[in-house]
Amino acid sequence: MINRELLSKLTSKATPYYFYDTELLRKTIQEIKTESNKYGYQVHYALKANTHDGVVKEIVAAGFGADCVSGNEVSYAHSMGIPSERIAFAGVGKTDHEILTALRVGIFSFNCESIPEIEVINDLAAQEGVVAPIAIRINPDVDPKTHEYITTGLKDNKFGINHWDFDVVAERLKSLDNIELTGIHFHVGSQIMDMTVFEQLSLKINKIAAWFKENDFHLHHINVGGGLGINYEAPVEAPVADFKGYFKAFHDHIHLEEGQELHFELGRSVVAQCGHLISKVLYVKQGLETQFMILDAGMTELIRPALYGAHHDISVLTSDLSREKYDVVGPVCESSDVFAKGVMLPKSKRGDIVAIHSSGAYGQTMASSYNMRDLVKGYTTEEL
Repeated sequence: MINRELLSKLTSKATPYYFYDTELLRKTIQEIKTESNKYGYQVHYALKANTHDGVVKEIVAAGFGADCVSGNEVSYAHSMGIPSERIAFAGVGKTDHEILTALRVGIFSFNCESIPEIEVINDLAAQEGVVAPIAIRINPDVDPKTHEYITTGLKDNKFGINHWDFDVVAERLKSLDNIELTGIHFHVGSQIMDMTVFEQLSLKINKIAAWFKENDFHLHHINVGGGLGINYEAPVEAPVADFKGYFKAFHDHIHLEEGQELHFELGRSVVAQCGHLISKVLYVKQGLETQFMILDAGMTELIRPALYGAHHDISVLTSDLSREKYDVVGPVCESSDVFAKGVMLPKSKRGDIVAIHSSGAYGQTMASSYNMRDLVKGYTTEEL
């Protein structure tokens, strides 16, 4: 809730910028801990969602591990105080330099996505005189019922190893002396709201885990990825994702061996609702059939609407006049630089402050300097 004191602080900073509501972030983190601790589950935070220092410090303080998809993220997680044994490294295209970085940090697991990758990790681990712990990322062919751009677990996606390659992988692992298979890894997609997707994933995992057991592979952990969605349509009414239903879906359907750990890689659901892109109205321009509200923020600050057609609620913080219809657009020299079309908002003028909500995930981390624009800054509640 934006009160008068907070509004004063929000309007004092040069726009555009990101504001992160620390109180909501802490509430979300506590809900994750409460629900995951019921079952003894291990949570890694997916750094790709948001790497603002103030946000990450809260997550580190909560004791979460890290899910990384680049060597720089591995180094960053380690520098922020996340223990090496809680860092997982995923990604279909790990470079030699990134692999060496992770080996030297001594991470928990490489989530491996192909036989050639496993072979390269083995060679580099031998060069370093260490044994690399790996989890095989498996493509379970489960439809996540989400946008095609954020679907990752179907058989025609680039991610993971398919079930018909299991025998080949198993045979190859026997000849690699500097690899230790410690787990299996899955991730079917992002922004998943239908809990039956996670139930179906659990049932697929049970069959796959049984195959590994039958073939004398003893798995220390199973990593089910993340993917839990948030309510972009009603961020005020539903500020915290359904972590209770999410963790329960796995608990009710997945079968773990005694002592086997279940790991999660949550990103969007941790940070999305606490973030708001704060912008200023530059101009209100009358079009043929609509008015254009032209902001000083654009697709360079939040690319999701241009990339996915994603919805974000928008508020005008400095006007409570009668509502009018606007196309809310940015200043970038691209026709796709549009946040929303035909939305009803309070009558606005040049200088009004606008908040684009639910922007804490994949907002600031995906920002660019296209058109030579300045990279957007971010502030937590304490930093305003």
